[in-house]
Formats: sequence, structure tokens, C-alpha cells
Amino acid sequence: MATFNISDFYTPAIFTLIALLIYKHVLYPAIFSPLSKIPKAHWSCSISPAWILWARFQSRENRTLHAAHQQHGPIVRVGPNELSINSIEGVKTIYQGGFEKHQWYSLFDNYGVPCMFSSLQSKHHSLRKRWVSHVYSKSYINASPALSAQASTLLNKRLLPVLRASTHASQAPHGVDVHSLFCGAAMDFISAYCFGLPLCADFIQRRAHREHWLALYATRKGHGFFAQELPRLSKALSFLGVGLTPSWVRAANRELEDWCKERSDAAIRVLERERERERRGEEASVRDTADDPVVVRALMAGIEKEFATSGEASLVYDTAIRRRDLSIASEVFDHVLAGQETTGVALTYLSYHLSQSLDLQRELRQELLTLNPNMQFDRNGKVKHPDSRQLDSLPTLHAVVMETVRRYAPAGGPEPRVTPRGSSSRIGPYEVPGGVRVSASAYNIHRDEAAFPDPEKWDHTRWLRHQLPAEADGSDGDEAKNDIDINRYFWGFSSGGRMCLGSNFAMHDMKLIIAAIYSNYTSHIVDDEGIEPTDAYTGHPKSNSLYLRFEKVVGD
Repeated sequence: MATFNISDFYTPAIFTLIALLIYKHVLYPAIFSPLSKIPKAHWSCSISPAWILWARFQSRENRTLHAAHQQHGPIVRVGPNELSINSIEGVKTIYQGGFEKHQWYSLFDNYGVPCMFSSLQSKHHSLRKRWVSHVYSKSYINASPALSAQASTLLNKRLLPVLRASTHASQAPHGVDVHSLFCGAAMDFISAYCFGLPLCADFIQRRAHREHWLALYATRKGHGFFAQELPRLSKALSFLGVGLTPSWVRAANRELEDWCKERSDAAIRVLERERERERRGEEASVRDTADDPVVVRALMAGIEKEFATSGEASLVYDTAIRRRDLSIASEVFDHVLAGQETTGVALTYLSYHLSQSLDLQRELRQELLTLNPNMQFDRNGKVKHPDSRQLDSLPTLHAVVMETVRRYAPAGGPEPRVTPRGSSSRIGPYEVPGGVRVSASAYNIHRDEAAFPDPEKWDHTRWLRHQLPAEADGSDGDEAKNDIDINRYFWGFSSGGRMCLGSNFAMHDMKLIIAAIYSNYTSHIVDDEGIEPTDAYTGHPKSNSLYLRFEKVVGD
């Protein structure tokens, strides 16, 4: 009589399980998946994300992807379920086609509450954007009495006095770390706009506090890999008591969050007291003054309107309406963090290139003096606020700003999206199934040699040539017809419905600060060691510093 051995059952089952695992994780992604037709950045990319994860962990993702695109073309597979895209057509499909954000953005939740930037679903994002987008529109910024008053104070009483003091004989050799200073100035501008001038960071004047804050931010920024790229592993190990994020990083995050929430709550109280005075018939409004917390005011009004319109049925009832103060703090925390770094880095590299050419500084200053009123010091050592529309229309100023953002792309890393589930999406010549992570980056888009010849070169004249008619540029009609519209290839603020909310604010601030400085000073390099940009989602000088010397303009 035959006997039954338990191994007779387990052995086939084990081999079957092994075969299924090999098919699922090796054969299908490598051979049968629709993604198998797409060029791989590395031989392992079809079966493992290790190649791209290692590049991210080492903070060399942008350069690595650029090399992959140069070798394999505009659409490259970088993981079993991930693609990198480097074409304007692909960007239009993904970022203007309603692809949802990837889970990667969840790290940008603050206080346990989503903000606009971290909202994964478009409908949730659209609601939050509706509350505040109007105060970041170009027309609002150009006409805002509050912003004009804030800028006048920040320039005349804080930034320009620092530069004036640096020229004093006692300050020899007159080196100013402009990277730190510009990050501080950018923070003062955005925090004043969010919270009102009395509650702004005041980083320009409080240097020690600024350096401490920037060190905390660098700590926060440099330790997000595991939580963003390996969230399941990070949570599992955390549950077992093994934290991949050091405790001192969490402490830095808490200090930064506390700093923002203190100001956000104070701004809310300012507006609540204002409402109470208005109910009593008293006139004591801070609206349209330097003290106006413009962004917090807009968020409060938006949340209240959403509750009045949709009540408990609102999509954001649990995250925003029931938790109004936390939601406001989460939103403005995102604004001030993003605003200080990207604008500060762009101003650093812009001043670096201007400092290499006195001729370019002279050309820019001559253009700035055409403003009415211009920004030269008056008898009292003050500058007037120019007409914002005039400022925006200056071609050389616009060109040097655009070229700096193109070349250095302060937020140049990949912007991950997910292809719509339940159907395939056509990206270039390929049919991409749903649920695939797809990304493009400003770093790579801005290095398309068809649009930007010699892309590593900082050349502001490429934008001036584009502004000129064909005859004025010395090119014939046929050449003009073949010209590429380089503005289509500019992706410094992303594109589509989820592009950077603060792009107009950032451009306004950069132009205003540069105009105020170079209408009155020339700049010269003292120490540029470590000026090379880091390779990260948001880049900055490797040394986190750039020392310039400023000299008062006597006459051209």
C-alpha cells in the first residue's frame, strides 16, 4: 500500500510558489510588462528599484538621470514601475493631463495635516488652491498696498542698511555672505506677506537667529530619504523601535514647526481682534497696511466660505475645516519653507554671475534707471518702490533672472506623478499602464540642447535674443521660423494646475531686490569656494556660502 509523505505535498507547492514569484518579480516586469519596451537606464531597472534609490540616497539623482536620458532618449525606465520623462510633449501629457501626485509628497504634510503641496488628489488640491491663489496672482501682487509697504520697510530699514554697513572702512575686507543674507531676505519677504510685518522672521537683522534657523532647515531637508522613498520599511522598523530618521532630525522639525505655528496663531488672533473691533464699529483694520497678514487672511476667509458652502460634506471638512488653525499653519509653513530657499538660492547665483562682469552690471543699472521712479538712493538714503509693471517689463533684468532659474533650477528635482489607474496612458510612443510613477525635472528639461545650446553655460542673452524680432536679431525669416520658443522649455516653476503657487511672488521679489541693490552698488567676488550646486530636489551651493564685496556707485 502506498504511503503519503508530507514532502510530496510541500515540495510541489514550494516550487510553484517560487515559480510564481520569479514570474511576478522577474519575468513579467522584464519581458511581458508594457514597460519592458521602454529603454532601461540600467540593466537592473526592470526588476529592482535599487539603481535609482541608490542615486537618490547619494544625492546625485539629477545628474544620473541626465546621463541616462542622453544615452537612452527622452523616456527612460528607472525602476520596475517608474519612468523618467524628458520631453516637453511628455510634460504636457503628465502635468497638464490630470495625473495625480505620488505618495512621495505626503512627507510635506505638516502638523499631521495636508497642505496644498502635499495634497495627493486634484480635487482636494483645487479646493485649497482656490482659497489663496488670488493673493499670489501677478495682478494682485503688482497692486497690493500691503506688499508694497512691506517691501519698502524690508529694503530701506533692513536689507540696504546691511549692505551700506558692509562698505564701511571698519568692515574690511568687506565680504558679505550673500547666500545666508538672501535666504534671510527671502524669508522676511514671504513671512511678512503671510503673517504681517510685525510677525515676520526678521532674519536680515537677526543674523545669529537666521543661521540657527537655516541649520535646522538643512537638517530637516537632508534626512527625508527613507520616509519618502521607503515609507513601508520606515514605518515597519519604527513600529519595531528602530527609527531610520534620527531623533535630532525630529527635534529640528519640531522646532521649525513651533516657530511657524507661533506666528500663524498670532496672525489669526490679529485678524480675530480686527473682526471684533469691526463689530463694535471701531476702525482699526490692518488691511492693506504693512501689518496685514495677507496669506493668513485669505486662508481664513477661504476655509470659512468652504464651510458655509459645503458644511460637513466638504472634501476637506476633517482636515481643514475642523482643524482650521492647524490647516492654516500647515499651509503657510509650506509657503515660507519653499519661498526662502528657492528665492535665496536663485539670488545667490544671480549675484554671483553679475559679480563676474562689471559691464553687465553697468548695462543692468542703466536699464534700472529708466524706471519712474527709479530705485537710486534719495537724499535720505532711501529707495522708492517702483511701478511693479515697469519693473516686470525690463528685458535685461528679466533675462538675468530667467537664465539663473533655468541654469540652476533651485527646485530642479523630479516631480513624481502616477498614471491614472484603470487605463493606459500614451506617453510619447509608449502605452503606459495605470499606477506607474512618472516624473520630469526642471534640471533635465532645462538642459535640452535644442532649446538651450550649451546648456551648462549661464548666458542671459539667449532670452534677449528670443525677445527680439528676427530682423533685429540679424537672422533671416527662414531661421526665425525654425526658432524654438524657449519659454515653452522653461519649467522652473513646473506647469499645469499644480505648478508653483508662488511663482509670481518669487519673480517679483527677485526683481525688486536685484533692482534695489544694483541701482546703487556694484558687487565683486571675495570668496566663491564651494559655489557648485548640490544635486538634490532643491539645490544650493555646496559650501552654503558666497562672499561678495559691495561698493557704492559713484558714477558711470
